[in-house]
Parts: sequence; structure tokens; C-alpha cells
Amino acid sequence: MPIDVTVDRQPRPLLPAVGKGLRCRCPKCGEGKLFRSFLKVNDECPVCGEELHHHKADDLPPYISIIIFGHILVGAMLHMEMTMTIAPYVYLLTLAPLAVILPLAMLPSIKGAVVGLQWANYMHGFDPTFRDPAAPDAI
Repeated sequence: MPIDVTVDRQPRPLLPAVGKGLRCRCPKCGEGKLFRSFLKVNDECPVCGEELHHHKADDLPPYISIIIFGHILVGAMLHMEMTMTIAPYVYLLTLAPLAVILPLAMLPSIKGAVVGLQWANYMHGFDPTFRDPAAPDAI
């Protein structure tokens, strides 16, 4: 016999939450800082108190960053190669530093957007009805 589970929860707007995350702000209020250091998410919002430690952004932000800037840099390299004659060391001096600096510069914003996405979709512990079976009090 199937169990019917209905959960009454308010819908959370996706695009505003992702936009607030892109600005490295709390996905709920948009005021509090999302990060306490470069990529360390605050345990809770300093303004509204929303718990943020539930996020599981792990590997997605670096993948997104590499995909975005990989396409941009490969396109730039192909354009430069097809339109002019350039010595290989020019690529080393220009594109190699950009390949490191650009993804690192955008990584906090991308991670903030992923945390906002998770918050808006009630993913992981952002769902108040979620009970983690691995939590010590669940055993």
C-alpha cells in the first residue's frame, strides 16, 4: 500500500534566489553576506538567520566555471590563430594567466548561484521537512 505524503510549503522564486546568489548575498533576504571567506559559506545569514550550512555545492561551480571560460578562451585562441600569426609564447603569456584568473574570479558568484538554486528548490537540508537519516539524532 503506497504512502501518500503531502507537504505544504511556500514556493520559493528561483530566478531571484539565483540572482541574489550571483551577488554573493543570502538567497532568502538578499541582504546578508553569503560567504565568510573566499568560498566558505556562512552557517547562517547574519541578517535574517536563514540556515545556509545545508548547501552541497561541491564540484558544480568549478565545472560551470571551466565550461564558460574554456569556451571563451578557446574561441579567442582560435580567432587569434586564424586571423594573425602569433608566436606560441604569446599564448603562454596571455591566455594561460587568463585561464587561471578568470575562473577563480567568478567562482564565488557561481557558487552563490548554485546555493541559491538549492535553496529555491528545497534541495538537501533547505527543506524544513527533510530529516537526514545519517544525522546523529535520527538513529
